[in-house]
Amino acid sequence: MAKGENISHTPAGKLLKPPEPSFTKPPHQTVLDQKLSVCSKLCFAIGGAPNQVAGSATAFFLQIYLLDVAQINPFQASMVLFIGKSWGAVSDPVVGFFITKSKWTRIGRLMPWMVGCTPFVVVSYFYLWFVPPFTNGRFVWYLGFYCLYQTLITCFHVPYSALTMFLSTDQKERDSATAYRMTLEVLGTLVGAAIQGQIVASAHTLKNCPQHNMSVSHLGNGSGAEIVKRIVHSQDFLSHAKEMYMIAAGVIGGVFLICTVVMFLGVKERDDPYILKTEKQIPFHKGFILVMRHGPYLTLTAAFLFISVAIQLVQSNFVLFCTHAVDLRDHFQNIVLTILVSAVVSIPLWQWFLERFGKKKAAFCGITWIMPFTVMLVFIPNLVVAYVVAVSSGLSVAASLLLPWSMLPDVVDDFRLANPYCKGYEAIFYSFYVFFTKFAAGISLGVSTLCLEFAGYDTGACRQPDQVAYTLKLLIGAAPVAFIVTGLLILLLYPISEDVRLRNKLCLEELRKQSGISSRTLEDLSNP
Repeated sequence: MAKGENISHTPAGKLLKPPEPSFTKPPHQTVLDQKLSVCSKLCFAIGGAPNQVAGSATAFFLQIYLLDVAQINPFQASMVLFIGKSWGAVSDPVVGFFITKSKWTRIGRLMPWMVGCTPFVVVSYFYLWFVPPFTNGRFVWYLGFYCLYQTLITCFHVPYSALTMFLSTDQKERDSATAYRMTLEVLGTLVGAAIQGQIVASAHTLKNCPQHNMSVSHLGNGSGAEIVKRIVHSQDFLSHAKEMYMIAAGVIGGVFLICTVVMFLGVKERDDPYILKTEKQIPFHKGFILVMRHGPYLTLTAAFLFISVAIQLVQSNFVLFCTHAVDLRDHFQNIVLTILVSAVVSIPLWQWFLERFGKKKAAFCGITWIMPFTVMLVFIPNLVVAYVVAVSSGLSVAASLLLPWSMLPDVVDDFRLANPYCKGYEAIFYSFYVFFTKFAAGISLGVSTLCLEFAGYDTGACRQPDQVAYTLKLLIGAAPVAFIVTGLLILLLYPISEDVRLRNKLCLEELRKQSGISSRTLEDLSNP
């Protein structure tokens, strides 16, 4: 072989010379690509839907549930949201560590985690939406079950995310599976919002308090008979609301079980058959250091950290915004559904766009779309504008969901090319990506709920002070725009262009070919 014949470039701009094979190439071409059937892609995608079903319900409704149904004060609600999200963030790298230590079983290395934790996820999720009969310890109740739910859902989500790398060695097949996954996950978000919104909508309509606030601070204004009447009405309303939230939790728990069974039956976890035979497992701490030094990973994570915080702010405060800042409380569930239907429909559009123009351009075009429309809703809060904003925002929601999970496998491939003799790092990439985004989301949720506390939010009241409405407008409009702009500026530094991605693919295929040739030749020598 001529010197320098197989030299290829790494994305970092350095030269990498794949190890030259000691044996002659056989005449037949090694088959590298593992094609996935449509059924396998669908089953894989269905497996990710229940996480989004439950996540959508908690994102849109947990904050208002804690404030108006469980009736804990805004400071306690902010602590539940912040500590729970932070706990979930910390559990991501811990779960990632244990996954790297897991042994390969008959059903794979990742599948046992997902199947084993599902029943416990369902139980913890149900009790998160249950109002205990005592009042003094409710903060501890919700904090405990939210932390438990975050831990268990992490045991499902981290291996599921890493499973993308074990479906196929072909980038196009992985991108296609990711598009299926994102379509079903957005559909899961839609189903979660639909189930939760339609079931619990009656608990938040204006007819429950047509003339008076229902908070304790307002019950003392009136005659004794009127006060008793208000208390009875308030208790009936709360009993109805509690029942509706528990029904919704039971339905979503059933969806979680069904989807996990479908994924288990329809997806086969595969190890890379062309992995270099000299590879060895990376110790977790060394793998962590290598991952944290990988520039493309840090850039991608930082960019989508800010973008995901913006989307999370809109999600968590949108129902409160429609209820207390603008006169749309009777329409919020339909507006939410419009956003998510738009997102589901636009996923194939963004998949086509990223294949045609590249993933980085798709990220910029898709995510910037939401900024003018959220600001428009703040300044023109009428029903027609709300639906126009909902359709437009769905496009950006779809892009923000699809693009990071489509770009992350490219970063893992980039890392493999720079470290060809290392293995076992996939869970580290995915777990720490989720860690950073969850932790940032926890901080943003906690701070946003504290802002409502400082603005004078009245727990359980149907009408809030003007300062609360103004704060909600800031949380829906100005704050998300600032975070999105910051994230997009960081994304400008992302180095993996389409040319680099294609070059990485060719280099990795060459490495796999040489590994396959060497292993077959060694087998021939050992079996004369």
